[in-house]
Amino acid sequence: MDLKQYEQEKFSMAEVIRTAQAVDTKDQDLLSASRDLLMRLADDRFNLMLVGRFSRGKSTLINAILGAAYLPTGILPLTSVITTVRYGSRTQVVLNFNDRHLRQGIPLSRLAEYVTQDANPGNVKNVAYAEIELPVELLRRGVFFVDSPGLGSVIIENTQTTERFFPEADAFVLITSYDSPLSDEENRALHRVSQTGKTLFVIVNKQDTVGESERGQVLEYVKAQLEKFSFQRPPQVYSVSARQALEAKLSQQPDLVAGSGILQFEEELLQFLIEERAQAFLSNMKERIGQFLIQRRSSENEAERKLAYESLLDRLSGLRESELEASSSDGTHSMAGAAPAPVVLELDKRSGCRICGQVLDAVFNFLSKHQYKLTIDLETRRDLARRGGFCSLHTWQYENISSPDGVCASYPQLAFRIAADLQQVAKGTNGNWTVEGITGLGGSQDTCQVCQVRVAAERNAVNETVANLRRVEVLVGSRLPACCLLHLAMIVSKLGRGQCGEALLSAHAQFFERMAEDSQRYALRHDALRRYLTSEEERRVSQLILLMLAGHRSLCAPWNIQYLL
Repeated sequence: MDLKQYEQEKFSMAEVIRTAQAVDTKDQDLLSASRDLLMRLADDRFNLMLVGRFSRGKSTLINAILGAAYLPTGILPLTSVITTVRYGSRTQVVLNFNDRHLRQGIPLSRLAEYVTQDANPGNVKNVAYAEIELPVELLRRGVFFVDSPGLGSVIIENTQTTERFFPEADAFVLITSYDSPLSDEENRALHRVSQTGKTLFVIVNKQDTVGESERGQVLEYVKAQLEKFSFQRPPQVYSVSARQALEAKLSQQPDLVAGSGILQFEEELLQFLIEERAQAFLSNMKERIGQFLIQRRSSENEAERKLAYESLLDRLSGLRESELEASSSDGTHSMAGAAPAPVVLELDKRSGCRICGQVLDAVFNFLSKHQYKLTIDLETRRDLARRGGFCSLHTWQYENISSPDGVCASYPQLAFRIAADLQQVAKGTNGNWTVEGITGLGGSQDTCQVCQVRVAAERNAVNETVANLRRVEVLVGSRLPACCLLHLAMIVSKLGRGQCGEALLSAHAQFFERMAEDSQRYALRHDALRRYLTSEEERRVSQLILLMLAGHRSLCAPWNIQYLL
């Protein structure tokens, strides 16, 4: 099992609970009990707390694990402010204050203004904690890094703030370094951690500053010191150079990443997240859900509802079996929780699909000019009348950018022509007394000028995109255009089989999977009354998934009257 499978197990359990809710929608006890279970699923998060003296390299280590220089390093000692690193749709900092409920978003570059002693002496700005939001897959699956104020600074509140957060942590990483391993303050922190009974990882950072012999001596010293504390499980000690790990990941040099010592720590941390913490959470939740279903079945008098709960218990049992299969299968784990995509899709800001965006621009530009021309040019109005106007969709798009006086100036000729044609149909002198005959008097896709503009713009946009893609060598990190299903089909059919088409399809497959997971996550948090936990991506996924399936609404034909009659 990996973090992705773990999350899917949670979503499957949420489906069992939702189905149980629907057995009797009027039963308030059922609603309350099932909502409590959903809340427990939605609240699931893992707080990994990093502790250590100032300048030990906590921020550099987080950057190295996440694979990019997200967090500022080398800033002055923090004030009494806990800083968490969590998932967000874009990189930013969200500040939470002690004296008000409103939160404030700021760029990451301004973090030092609120968390350093120089800019915020004694925490006069009253910051309760700062949340750094980053678009990183590992964080998206519920892992929170907690970067605590440095121990042993001259600001006594720093150590107090760090220790007050200990009960909230699920596991700890103590970061010391080769230049002065295990200070008095860090030994006191070790004593406090040992009292919590929670898992501890110990990192001796800056291994690149000492030779092999000195490295061994320091590691032996650290291990001997750890034996003085009463840990339920002896903590593992890792020799790491966070700086080298980050530089090697940024330059994509796997051998240097391995030489930095970070891989062993990452692998054992992920193993802990999955095999211990995640499995324990799933087992606990499945036990709770099972007890809930058994209790409901026992108290139910109606046979049909008893069968419904019995069926749900069978579903829950099936989830347990699938969990065992997943956890027993072999596989490599990644700190990202999923294999990195070889390419990145670029979404159009309005429509998701790049082609839809270009067509929308073409249609808007045409209508903007044409609606004005209709008011000043008689021949343009006569042409509109001969065509029967625009099709239904583009009639209302015209209305959006026109005005009442513009419509009144542009449409009399068309209205007079329709009136005359209807009289002829009524008298039987011309036209058909049928649905097709009467609706054919107005505009259609075949006669609408805007439809012709739309088709031409779509063809040009597809051809231009195909030509651009053929000139690009697809590499890891390449940026390819996102497309709705219709335009994706047009593009790959023109590209034909090959590396570019395969990369484009694979990237869209991963993107649809991502939207599916965001939808599941949003639905769970919504049902659990935890919408404040949702990311920006999760809040907008309901629109995005429809855009990518069907294309932009302004380009889709409306209901046709033939299908209604």
